[in-house]
Amino acid sequence: MSLFTRFRKAPPPSTAAAPREIAPPPAAAPVAPEVALLAEQEEARLTAAISAADFQTVAALVIEGTSTKIRQRAAEAIDDPAQIRQLLRDARGGKDKSVYKILTRKRDALLAQEREAEQVQSEINAVSAAIERHSHRPYDPLFTPALEQLEIRWQAVVEHAAPDIVQQTQQAIDRSRETIAQHLRQVAAEAARELAAANAAALAQKKREQEEQAAAAAAAERARIEEEERKAKAEKQEAEAHAVRQIGGLLRKAQGALASGSSRTAAGLRRAIEEKLASAPPLPAHLTNQLRQLDEKLQEINDWKSFSVAPKRAELIERMEALIGATLHPSALAGHIKDLQEQWRALSKGAREDIEADWQRFNEAAHKAYQPCREFFEQQAQVKQENLRQRGQLFERLAAFESQHNWEQPDWRTVATALREARQLWRQHSPVDPADAEELQGKFNQLTATLQSRLDAEYARNVKEKRSLIARVRGLLQSSDTRKAIDEAKRLQEQWKSVGMVPRDDDRKLWDEFRQQCDALFQRRQQESASQAEAWEGKRLQAAGLCEELEKIAALTGSELVENVKKLPELRVAFDAIGDLPRAHARQLQDRFERAFDRCHQAVAQQHAREAEQGWTHLFDAANAVRAYRLALARQADAAECDTLKAAAEERIAGAARSPKRGLESVKAALSREGESDLAANELALRTLCIRAELLTDTPTPEADQALRREYQMQLLMNSMGQGIKAETGQIDALTIEWLGAGPIEEGMYLQLLERFKACRSKALATSKRKS
Repeated sequence: MSLFTRFRKAPPPSTAAAPREIAPPPAAAPVAPEVALLAEQEEARLTAAISAADFQTVAALVIEGTSTKIRQRAAEAIDDPAQIRQLLRDARGGKDKSVYKILTRKRDALLAQEREAEQVQSEINAVSAAIERHSHRPYDPLFTPALEQLEIRWQAVVEHAAPDIVQQTQQAIDRSRETIAQHLRQVAAEAARELAAANAAALAQKKREQEEQAAAAAAAERARIEEEERKAKAEKQEAEAHAVRQIGGLLRKAQGALASGSSRTAAGLRRAIEEKLASAPPLPAHLTNQLRQLDEKLQEINDWKSFSVAPKRAELIERMEALIGATLHPSALAGHIKDLQEQWRALSKGAREDIEADWQRFNEAAHKAYQPCREFFEQQAQVKQENLRQRGQLFERLAAFESQHNWEQPDWRTVATALREARQLWRQHSPVDPADAEELQGKFNQLTATLQSRLDAEYARNVKEKRSLIARVRGLLQSSDTRKAIDEAKRLQEQWKSVGMVPRDDDRKLWDEFRQQCDALFQRRQQESASQAEAWEGKRLQAAGLCEELEKIAALTGSELVENVKKLPELRVAFDAIGDLPRAHARQLQDRFERAFDRCHQAVAQQHAREAEQGWTHLFDAANAVRAYRLALARQADAAECDTLKAAAEERIAGAARSPKRGLESVKAALSREGESDLAANELALRTLCIRAELLTDTPTPEADQALRREYQMQLLMNSMGQGIKAETGQIDALTIEWLGAGPIEEGMYLQLLERFKACRSKALATSKRKS
């Protein structure tokens, strides 16, 4: 039931009901005993009518009862809405105000009940429609929380819903749950695929598989006995620290042995250090440097002691093994490996002893150390292949352009642009493999050379034509008929504009030369013309130039318009300073200047309007980001997600710093408020704002919100105290500020309502623009 139906005229009492008793004609005033007897009879009659549910008699006593007590008791016994409305009309204007108040109170209570029922039904329809829409949405991270919120709202009103709506909504809930189940199945399938891929990778790398299995087993063991793991870790750390201290002590002893000349003792201590290193953690930088210095000294001693290269090969093996797992860049790592291999080959030349075992160890270490380089260069090869493919596509597009272009009537600006952009993109798609790209590079060079030759030929023709125009202007200087020469020069100027493209450097030089010849011709005419004619023509040219400059400014947009519009006062002063204009051109130039001046102001006004509307657009984006953050707060999302959303909202607000001040303050205030949990109330508020905007712009409201629109209009009617419905008096910017500060709702519904509101805003702005 809408609010309009609550105040429809009540139907007439049923004809089957007993007619009211017709009051007898007035008689003489009864004496006191007769009054008491009459009151007792009416009391008994009222009690009997209430007991028998004879509400027609009760209603008659509300109006016709002889005492206030009878009328009040009868009014309290009436519960039928139609009878209450009828009795209110009958009692209006009467002297018994208490009866009228009782009937008004009961009517208001019934209206409140009806309103509550309507709100429940509206909530049923809204939640059912929201669940239905939700069931057709694809799965996203917010799908499950949104369904849970909708189900909570639905459980609060399901007992009041019709069976068909309950069935329809339950089907939508089942579809939504099926969507969630399907997503979980997809996740499980993806997990299975990833597991299969991991197993395949593990089988491809046996040694890594063993290490990973060992690590996984150790990790599983640590997970089962977490407390023991912590203890073991502490013991291990202590053992490692102890090992580092032992290594430090051995290093000091070895250095002392070397200082005392006992190289054998130092070598033994170095072997002991090597054994400790197997179970020790990475050494600190100072110990690593000391160990390196010790090795260098021992190696130097060994080199002096032995002329064999075996120690050097051992050093190369150790250095190669040290590169395994190094964190160097792959290119630098590959260079180190190559350098060690070159040194190995140099050592192996002419070697007489058997070095196969050392070679196997060195080669295996080289393979392991080169693995990151291999992966890096494979990736680089893929990048080069992709760049080569992109270059191939670019070549095909350029070749298609060259073959499809209408060379009978070519667009040379398009040709120049295509050639310039093709070369830029070609350079961007690098690096490539030189051997693979050699053929394609040759084709591209040939194609661009062909296009460049066409363009150069056009440049040459245009340069030649412009030089011809310069020569013709120079020839006009020898003409005896100055007026005719001037006319011809103007025609040549127009012809100059129609000449095609030339290289930028040549264009400027040619134009300067052409203009110089034209200026010389005009100067000669000025010298030959009478001083008054010169003055009139100078004024005309000056005024025309100012008009052209104004017209150019009026054609600008954006920052160029804002910057150049500052010249308007100067141009106005300059135009006014010209004074009297030639009579033949005065009206034309004056009108042209005023029109151009007005167009400049109109262009500035339009630019400001666009910038202002852009500011509102930034505010809408910022408000949407704030809505997402406050919605996350209302859902009690995790702190990391909330922080991310808040940072995004603050970034949006910072980007809208030049937006309208009141709107920006509204968005900032919304960000500082805690997220409201009553999403339904927030949605109702936004829907109401849409309806207010639609009333303001005379825009039809969607069928789903017709009841809410009628209810809002009825509220306006009730608030106006019987003075009729008043149109929404708020301006669209005021409504927009209310929108920016509204509470959060679901994103899908928010975007639908935002589209409605923006449509009304655009309509209001267009109407305002037409009026202005």
